[in-house]
Amino acid sequence: MRNRRTALTAIAGAASLALTLTACGQSSEGGSKDDGGSTKGATIGISMPTKSSERWIADGKNVVADLESKGYKTKLVYGEDDPDQQVGQIENLITQGVKGLIIAAIDNKSMNNVLQQAAEAKIPVISYDRLILGTENVDYYASFDNEKVGELQGGYIVEKLGLKDGSKKGPFNIELFAGSNDDNNTRYFFGGAMKVLQPYIDKKQLVVKSGQTELTQVTTLRWDGAKAQNRMEEILTSAYKKDRVDAVLSPYDGISIGILSALKSDGYGSKDKPLPVVSGQDAEVASVKSILAGEQSMTVYKDTRELAKVASSMVDAALNKKKPETNDTKTYDNGKKVVPAYLLEPVSVDKANYKQVLIDGGYYKESDLK
Repeated sequence: MRNRRTALTAIAGAASLALTLTACGQSSEGGSKDDGGSTKGATIGISMPTKSSERWIADGKNVVADLESKGYKTKLVYGEDDPDQQVGQIENLITQGVKGLIIAAIDNKSMNNVLQQAAEAKIPVISYDRLILGTENVDYYASFDNEKVGELQGGYIVEKLGLKDGSKKGPFNIELFAGSNDDNNTRYFFGGAMKVLQPYIDKKQLVVKSGQTELTQVTTLRWDGAKAQNRMEEILTSAYKKDRVDAVLSPYDGISIGILSALKSDGYGSKDKPLPVVSGQDAEVASVKSILAGEQSMTVYKDTRELAKVASSMVDAALNKKKPETNDTKTYDNGKKVVPAYLLEPVSVDKANYKQVLIDGGYYKESDLK
């Protein structure tokens, strides 16, 4: 019931958001008007981090489709996890005369100089999913409730271990993983999860046998699954010669796949040595298939179709001298300013509710998961 209610809340929120943004001057015909004429036909630059994650490929396509439905032209580039390459690409977009920028930063502190160029060219900048830090030249932020993502992951682990309802007391062994240290979202995901998990760690109902509990100890550069696999292998070798892992906090599906590879190589997945509870995020196809196969336990679904609508509506409103819809004007301080944000609701997904949320919601077809 918890997952069903959350999914229905997210669907209702998306519908409400669509109505609100339409009321802010959007037009499916393309290009709202102001006293200065029409923005129809203007080119928007879109900078995404990498094609190595199916999530970012989907984001790019969704943003392009939504902007083009509004009458804009688009230029989509991928930085392939190289901050310098991404900065160079954005500089080229500015030189090419784009009128707006939507940026999902690889390194959230590498944008100061290039965004100063954007400001001088009077180009509005939307920070997409990952907050850009250390610059005043970010106009709006489109993302999900990032702390809630971590809360859902931590809460699922506590529930599945039987700690939440008190049916089991533990102790259970858990290992902690976090995202990239240059992604501002990492601290929100981890902070949300630890808000749930820390009380059980303090009571020694959850035990981190590796001793690696600080955020600086558990980050995974560039969200790299191979790096996570290597770290999990090292933890198993050093801390689990006799004991077993009962749960792993993983912030992202690609990291989860790497963790599961290490666990299976160590003999987990058999009747005598079942896989631990393993969390995830983004509902990527490989991980949803893993969930259906009884390997990964859950993922946090974030409907990137709705995120694309928010970002494209923000840039459309900014170009037409209108104030974009926001629902958080206090939380996201980038070190230079509090960036007005619109946050969407994430949804916990596992084997019990994947069909209702992912299939019935139109995100995937059943055939995609065969």
